[in-house]
Amino acid sequence: MDTNLHTLPNLFLQLGLSDKPEEMESFIKSHTLSDGQKIEEAEYWTEGQAQFLKESRDLDGAWAESVDELSALLSQA
Repeated sequence: MDTNLHTLPNLFLQLGLSDKPEEMESFIKSHTLSDGQKIEEAEYWTEGQAQFLKESRDLDGAWAESVDELSALLSQA
């Protein structure tokens, strides 16, 4: 399976966010997850974004690794 298309910058684009490194960094610094909070439960996502994140994680689809990476980054922020 080719995972090169499913990078963190491309996940940001998929979510309708900027893939510019400085904007990604700013988003990660200004958005956090509480301990044990699932990424799709964060209040800053739109309904569509939250659904995409949940389905990607639940179905262990092509985006799952990038979603897990973003979740980890938001948990550390």
